[in-house]
Amino acid sequence: MFVPCDRGGSSAAPDFKGFTLLMPAVSVGNVGQLAIDLVISTLDMTKVGYFYTDCLVPMVGNNPYATAEENSTELSINAEVYSLPSRKLVVLQIRSPFIKNKYRPFCETLLSWVKSSKCARVVLLSSSHAYQRDDEQLLGTPLRYLLTPDLEKAVGGHMKELKWKEMEKVAAYPGISDTDKVLHIPGGGITKLLFTESCSEGIQMAVLLKFCSEGDNIPDAFILVNYLNEWLQLIKSEVNPSSQWKIPSSWRLLFGNGLPPALF
Repeated sequence: MFVPCDRGGSSAAPDFKGFTLLMPAVSVGNVGQLAIDLVISTLDMTKVGYFYTDCLVPMVGNNPYATAEENSTELSINAEVYSLPSRKLVVLQIRSPFIKNKYRPFCETLLSWVKSSKCARVVLLSSSHAYQRDDEQLLGTPLRYLLTPDLEKAVGGHMKELKWKEMEKVAAYPGISDTDKVLHIPGGGITKLLFTESCSEGIQMAVLLKFCSEGDNIPDAFILVNYLNEWLQLIKSEVNPSSQWKIPSSWRLLFGNGLPPALF
């Protein structure tokens, strides 16, 4: 459930009618979450509330997008909402993993909020295990997309103009029968469930994902956010669009602070 921030004594819910909701799947390498960090930081989006749910592991920390000492002590939690009305963009950032068996309740609550807030469409940034690709998925780009039928009608032609590659379905029984094909996104977290539920509920959703492996996934995040930018044009596309994304201050701590010199 969305809970607006209490700013200046007012806690009225912001209007998201017609907005694009951008969010990550908690998936392999946390690529979607890192890409969302780049969007929030670069566009200097304003926190407008948080998503209250018992489906995520509780957590609290300092402001991940701090730009000065004054705002560095602001607290952040596991699911927060940021907005940029001038671009009709709302972002849900998820910072902790899901509690076991809580995927479906979260998806139901999220899609209910999407409907009640009248968001125009949802864009889910995700990732999938590179080592579990089939032969067809090994060819060409490591980037893929999926569109629900309702969004396919609106932007399917544009995706073809961009020469994007749709996520392939794979054999349900490899080595036995290749006729039965299913959508398979190993390591994708809630991606498949959220996508199939959106198809059933008539919600316009796009999934953008990258095949990757666990490790230093910052390069994967830049590749994924540039892929998103080809479509939504969040920043100007130049020769090297990666140089335009603003890295949040919290990324300095991705791999810890290192050992204190005094130990040596």
